[in-house]
Amino acid sequence: MNNQQGEITAESLTLEEAIANLRSDDPSLRYYAAWWVGRFRVDLPEVIDALIDGLEFTGDAEDGVFPLQRNVARALGKLDDCRAVNPLIAKLTSPDFYVREAAAQSLGMLGGPQAIEPLRQLLTGGIAAAVQVPGKPHLVQPYDSILEALGELGATESIAEIEPFVKHPLEKVAYGAARAMYQLTGDAQYGEKLVQALQGPDLQLRRAALSDVGAIGYLEAAKAIFNTEAENSLKLYSLKGLLEHPKAQGSASGQSQGALQGDQDSDLTAVQTQIMDLMDGLL
Repeated sequence: MNNQQGEITAESLTLEEAIANLRSDDPSLRYYAAWWVGRFRVDLPEVIDALIDGLEFTGDAEDGVFPLQRNVARALGKLDDCRAVNPLIAKLTSPDFYVREAAAQSLGMLGGPQAIEPLRQLLTGGIAAAVQVPGKPHLVQPYDSILEALGELGATESIAEIEPFVKHPLEKVAYGAARAMYQLTGDAQYGEKLVQALQGPDLQLRRAALSDVGAIGYLEAAKAIFNTEAENSLKLYSLKGLLEHPKAQGSASGQSQGALQGDQDSDLTAVQTQIMDLMDGLL
């Protein structure tokens, strides 16, 4: 559909229109406005207030309520305002799986230690309870998003609860657990599980693993990222994550840097140079 036929594009809204639409009674207008302010990182106080109110939207168009709440939750995660933490925590008990998923993801982005315990509660029953909902394409909880959020929040008190999920039969969940465990323990075995995922047969899982290894700064994955059968744009984004991660910018302690070069005496500058060389090879 082209613009003349009514396609909505980023240029279709002004800031004033987006803010007004966030208060509309029409969930479709609110839905797009929420995407728009998240996309363009509009973090004005009145925008945050309107988005938080949108989490509680209960308009007449019932089919549009949950999609709106999902988009609002995602936008709040991008806007880095701590006022959104408690309203997002409340959405962890939503009857809609995808609202809970979006809330968990955004809580991981926003931080806030008060989110740890509510997220842990969603792991009640452990791996035995992490089964598919009959007739639905998803599990009873968005476990991968919950696990990743706990990792982002540095929830070391959750290690014993997270670790069994590394063996979950659904790879997406197992990789989410491995990502969190590496963040919380620094144990290379969990980083290596994600490296193995980069070589797996499923393209979608390879794409997810690219995101994971870049996000956690697993420097040993650099060459595996380069060799992954996936789009170069995703590999570049993953390598960029390594390059910008605090691990690649902190003190040169030896092991991760040496793993890239095969030289335990290599320094941090050499690691960064090699990552950039790999990035150049993808351009």
